[in-house]
Amino acid sequence: MKESYVDVINIRRMVFSEIARLAYEDGDLTKLGDSTYALLPGERATYRESIFRERAVVGERLRLALGLDVRSAANMGPIEEGIDKINLDYRVYEPPLVNVIPFACEACPTKTVWVTNNCRKCLAHPCTNVCPTNAVSIEKNAAFIHQDKCIKCGKCISACPYAAITQYERPCAAGCGVNAIGSDELGRAKIFHDKCVSCGRCIQECPFGAIADKSEIYQLIKSIKSGKEVYGIIAPSFVGQFGALTSPSQVVEAIKELGITEVVEVSLGADITTVNEAKEFIEEVPEHRPYMGTSCCSSWSSMVKKFYPDQYQYISDSSSPMVYAAQYVKRNNPDALVVFIGPCISKKLEALEENVAEYVDFVISFEELMGMFIAKDIEPSEIQVDEEIQDASVTGRGYAIATGVASAVEAMIKELDPDKKIEIESANGLHDCVKLMKQAKAGKKNGCLIEGMACEGGCIGGPGTLTSLSRARKSVTKFSNESIYKTPSENDKIQSKK
Repeated sequence: MKESYVDVINIRRMVFSEIARLAYEDGDLTKLGDSTYALLPGERATYRESIFRERAVVGERLRLALGLDVRSAANMGPIEEGIDKINLDYRVYEPPLVNVIPFACEACPTKTVWVTNNCRKCLAHPCTNVCPTNAVSIEKNAAFIHQDKCIKCGKCISACPYAAITQYERPCAAGCGVNAIGSDELGRAKIFHDKCVSCGRCIQECPFGAIADKSEIYQLIKSIKSGKEVYGIIAPSFVGQFGALTSPSQVVEAIKELGITEVVEVSLGADITTVNEAKEFIEEVPEHRPYMGTSCCSSWSSMVKKFYPDQYQYISDSSSPMVYAAQYVKRNNPDALVVFIGPCISKKLEALEENVAEYVDFVISFEELMGMFIAKDIEPSEIQVDEEIQDASVTGRGYAIATGVASAVEAMIKELDPDKKIEIESANGLHDCVKLMKQAKAGKKNGCLIEGMACEGGCIGGPGTLTSLSRARKSVTKFSNESIYKTPSENDKIQSKK
């Protein structure tokens, strides 16, 4: 998506930068409608069939970026409706986090097997011979699939010598690993929020930009402007997100230019998580738990809790790196506010949890941070820096990449207890996470340390990222290896106590 969904990405970023601009310039939110004309001037549509529909969709995106609810065509009022609820300098949130903008959705067909015009109506017609439900018939010009009989088994697809039969699916639904997307009465995508784990994959996959999450950038900026001391904690996957020519230290300095007091690597929190999970595994597996799952990915944890509640007790009791990094800041600066900056949108929900809310005050994505840079006309690559940041170890910084968490914990276990037997199992991407949990529940992963990452490739593939997996992986690996601490044990900044 990062390379090919350019128009969708541009729309998202111009909305974030507009909301950030309004916040920094004390713009009049009662005139929010003017922003739709500023972002989409003139009379000709650029992205859709009508400029009116384009502005309506962007209007709802602006509302979501402010933290307001999305509306349907049946209940639309003035775009600034409800502004007084969010024009604040502290976090506000009303569920749901992930939303379908109804009139932006094109009601894509659901999973379907279809005969293309490549069909030659061959004499052998293997498609009809292999179909177990007699759903395929030979018509006047080509084979035809009766959808009311088709069970989508794919046998006809494999049998066709001309590759004339294909299967397609609604992109958002295909990307959802927990089957949380269905259809409303008009055939448009609908999210079943009792199933949704807010991984954000549907946001990434929708080619019409019809799905978006709520943002906190407006309230964050208002908080900064009010004079409150705000600290940023930045996830390990930030490296390489803001351009190949931008160093990690330049990103940190750019964040400070936004009005944030100081920035700490969440990798520091990862070091604490590593130590705690290693000790927990040594003490608990297999004597008290058949296996132990990692705790850093909130969508992974949410999936286990919702779909495998009897297995949730085997997820590590350790807090996530975000929480430990926030606690580190609060311990040294009790009155400071903390904003987590990362690739993940489900962290917005984790930050609302009872045992987390007192430490994490805001959560924004790298994409939202970029909107803030644009609003303030900040180019990170042009900033002069003198010092390199050194908050975390090699393995702590490696949390951003799939298998990085398990590898870090495994290395720490071997350091603490060289004789401890440990097997690693990992899954990245929610589909694979679900498969792995089915196996774990069946007793096939006993004795294992299980790492679950809801995003493909790990955190570097999150919905709030800005660059491709391959580029991000190289950048994170290089930055990790530059750490002066090889392991968490060498990092004198951490406290191993939970």
